[in-house]
Amino acid sequence: MRIHILGVAGTFMAGIAVLAKQNGHVVSGSDMQVYPPMSTQLAMQGIELHEGYDSSAIKNVDIVIVGNVIKRGNPAMEYILENNIPYISGPQWLAEQILRDRWVLAVSGTHGKTTTTSLLAWILEHAGKEPGFLIGGVPENFGVSARIGKSPYFVIEADEYDSAFFDKRSKFIHYHPKTLILNNLEFDHADIFKDLEEIKKQFHYLVRTVPGNGLIVRHATDTNLSDVLAMGCWTPTATFAFDSGNWQAKLLQPDGSVFQIMHENTVVGEVAWNLVGNHNVANALAAIAAAHHAGVSIKTALAALPLFKNVKRRLEIKGQVKNITIYDDFAHHPTAIATTLAGLRARVGNARIIAVLECGSYTMRSGVHKDHLCAALAEADRVVCKKPNALNWDLAAVLKTFPQPAAMYDDIESLIKNLKPELQSGDHILVMSNSGFDGIHQKLLDAI
Repeated sequence: MRIHILGVAGTFMAGIAVLAKQNGHVVSGSDMQVYPPMSTQLAMQGIELHEGYDSSAIKNVDIVIVGNVIKRGNPAMEYILENNIPYISGPQWLAEQILRDRWVLAVSGTHGKTTTTSLLAWILEHAGKEPGFLIGGVPENFGVSARIGKSPYFVIEADEYDSAFFDKRSKFIHYHPKTLILNNLEFDHADIFKDLEEIKKQFHYLVRTVPGNGLIVRHATDTNLSDVLAMGCWTPTATFAFDSGNWQAKLLQPDGSVFQIMHENTVVGEVAWNLVGNHNVANALAAIAAAHHAGVSIKTALAALPLFKNVKRRLEIKGQVKNITIYDDFAHHPTAIATTLAGLRARVGNARIIAVLECGSYTMRSGVHKDHLCAALAEADRVVCKKPNALNWDLAAVLKTFPQPAAMYDDIESLIKNLKPELQSGDHILVMSNSGFDGIHQKLLDAI
């Protein structure tokens, strides 16, 4: 079958493209903004990529998979509708063509989905189960964000964002997991949800799809998740947290690089690994619990963690010049910003951390989280931002309330020009964005 994908360079749709190619289809795709790591993945998979949404790219195709970035008025989509070309959302195609008859292990939550999904897939791989997976990033243990796999197991990052302009259900409603991780729950995606209660309702619908012989692995102390499960739950649950739940952890190093695992109040082992931060320890607990449900022994799961290599764009070191280290991280929600900074602070001690932030997501640009930015960035010694496009609140005024030096610049070039003279040997520059951020990481390295 000849498949064309609209919005192919997004993290989810790029994974769909890989799965379709591995399933034997001829795959091409279109998108506007293409940048690594997904552009690299598509090229390596031999997937034909068209820049822009010209309708000529969709001729002679059997079906079009439509990403949720596509809206009415898009010229390619209008051509599809006018010419009665079959189309489907990515989540529905995935459910019908890949997930049917699989043991689906889904990882949901506002934060930590990509890392936890990658951890879970790696634990199953280390256990010899050869799982399929679709992850919203590129885990370095696999080098690709998706694969069909050779076993009944399929691990998927389960996003609450909507499926397509014609299907406003959350993506995860399509997946029908047998094992479900509920990592945490906060307000996000202000472009499609008016408040937290709307998001809770979607999570409730997800819980409704988990069978009675499945398992829900949930954070023990998250009250929003408790609200969701109070709406109705027909599946056994396992809980995880640092000080409560079926699965617990105790830090043996303050940065989270070494920790002890307890199951049912019994110490079952310890882990020394390459990741840092309490949030990643919690992610590991969730992944171990889910893998245990799929038949992986605790001993095997613990042995897998020191071999885990993390995910691209998750506190990823992009380079070091003159003893100055530049990191790339996907954090763009205040909670994720705070936990990422806390993890880096625990790693580098008293060294200077310079946070370079792009308020790129719709939720950030809408101002929903503006009053939480100061607290989220508290661990940074200096904060610099690029002036966001279409911002309806005063970022410069917010930055003036920060106790540490903070500044905003109109463009990347001005930001780098003003930041460069201030840099010192031993600095750690943490770039946080949910986009390519105009290639700022390499531009900084070149400037230094």
